[in-house]
Amino acid sequence: MNYQALLAPRTAAMGSNAIREILKVVARPGMISLAGGVPAPESLPVALFAELTHAVVARHGAGAFQYDLTEGFGPLREALAGYLGGKGIRTTAAAILTASGSQGVLDALGKALIAPGDAVALEAPTYLGALQAFAPYGPRYVELATDEDGLRPESLAVALDREKIKLIYLVPNFQNPTGRTIPLARRRAIAGMLQASGTLLVEDDPYGDLRYEGAPLPPIQTLAPEHVVYVGTLSKVCAPGLRVGFCVAPEPLRSWLVRIKQGVDLHTGTFSQALAAEYLAGGHLPRQLQRILALYRPRRDALLEALGRHLPAGFHWSTPLGGMFVWVEGPPGLDAEKAYRRAVERGTAFVPGKYFFPLPGRGAATLRLNFTGADPAGIRRAVGILGEVLEGEGNVRPAPAQPTTVRRASAESARCPGAR
Repeated sequence: MNYQALLAPRTAAMGSNAIREILKVVARPGMISLAGGVPAPESLPVALFAELTHAVVARHGAGAFQYDLTEGFGPLREALAGYLGGKGIRTTAAAILTASGSQGVLDALGKALIAPGDAVALEAPTYLGALQAFAPYGPRYVELATDEDGLRPESLAVALDREKIKLIYLVPNFQNPTGRTIPLARRRAIAGMLQASGTLLVEDDPYGDLRYEGAPLPPIQTLAPEHVVYVGTLSKVCAPGLRVGFCVAPEPLRSWLVRIKQGVDLHTGTFSQALAAEYLAGGHLPRQLQRILALYRPRRDALLEALGRHLPAGFHWSTPLGGMFVWVEGPPGLDAEKAYRRAVERGTAFVPGKYFFPLPGRGAATLRLNFTGADPAGIRRAVGILGEVLEGEGNVRPAPAQPTTVRRASAESARCPGAR
């Protein structure tokens, strides 16, 4: 039977996730991974889940294993309202929609909003999962320029002036893949443009709680609530296997997201939502978050130190104040994918940066490095190998001796705490 003939035309845009394919390589024994964006196993509150499970069964009984509202499990939405209030987002439980991870929200937004040929503006590079969620609906991507402080507002202004933008997608905090954070002044400028143009922003914030330095910045949603869908997840601060994400959207749009979810999965798993509700309502998040930050901060520092020690001249990298990633830009002519294959042969993995660009032919000389998946000693060994591999690529030259202190943020970042 010709199954290929049965496929809808939109499947042509459904490529496999390159990072998921790379993670198959990472699973090899002895491999040091700087590739994945997954939480460290030791960061997960495994012992706590026995307590949470007992509390869920005692409190909700059979209800924790039953069908539930599409909008989400009531106690979780109540707990999320309080959690979001701590970020300055004024909302109610009724205005929150839960999802099967934040990826579920992104796919629903694509289905609700994007028609073939619609212009979707996003950072270049940007989160690969968003590109995969939107691609089947046929968008035309408009790349927005960035620098070490994230999105450049003037680039957005030009795009809004030249194009009829259907939606904008941003990761303002510790962006995946660059680790950069948009400063407060830029957030205000972006909010003003949204209001002036009547354009919708999808603000994806999976990493905002993973801050190692500086003060938190307000979500863009707080500056233009009627023009923003704020998307969050508990994957990075509780457990990704629960698949609990959520969003706060303007009501006319939220009602459509509910209808779409009804047709996809009826509702997110009740038991997972109940566990998440107990986790938040029981006050476990602040304590667990401190453990996570104490685990990840030395790993970030080890990566930045090792990059300064081992990478050849001509390489530059971001200095994230939080999150899970460092972005490396090499000299012109570098083939990061070729370097990846050589690094894997020597037991080290990373992600070539080209996969994070909306348009083809971009980012050949870039790399995304993750620092949450290995301990500091492993990170140093991996970067030492990576430096040797990169020295052997093209015209890349060894770096002169460098001090091993962690790089500081830019001057603009210093004026706006946490702006990178």
